[in-house]
Amino acid sequence: MKNSFVQWFLFVLMLSSTVACSDDDGQKSCNPEYNISASINVNLPLYSELETRGWTYVDGAGTGTKGIIVVKLINGYKAYDRNAPHLCPGSNTRLEVVDDIKLYCPEDGAEWILLTGEPILIADRSPRTYSAVRNGDIIDIFN
Repeated sequence: MKNSFVQWFLFVLMLSSTVACSDDDGQKSCNPEYNISASINVNLPLYSELETRGWTYVDGAGTGTKGIIVVKLINGYKAYDRNAPHLCPGSNTRLEVVDDIKLYCPEDGAEWILLTGEPILIADRSPRTYSAVRNGDIIDIFN
């Protein structure tokens, strides 16, 4: 009797850990979540592409493991995590902007629409997004 209880308990424990490691869509994800907290000054030359091209890369403290891409929208801003959302992080899974219209993963050629994050090739999910709020010349990026 005691042995069957232990087996049942271990089964429930394994089942609950499997469910806890799954995303909302049921697919296992190995992309870690980080506390994102960064600010950029749009007047700095480093971020001038945001005003001229409509997007810019942001790296450094508070931007996760591979950085962030900030995109200017008609009525605000959007920030994407540069970790490819459909692959475990690796040396070639950092998202890039291509032709000012799409995100691209060099590892497998997956693509997303830059303005919406919608997958268009290979990937089955959008990149992780963060809030990006402009106050004067400063854009705060956070989750």
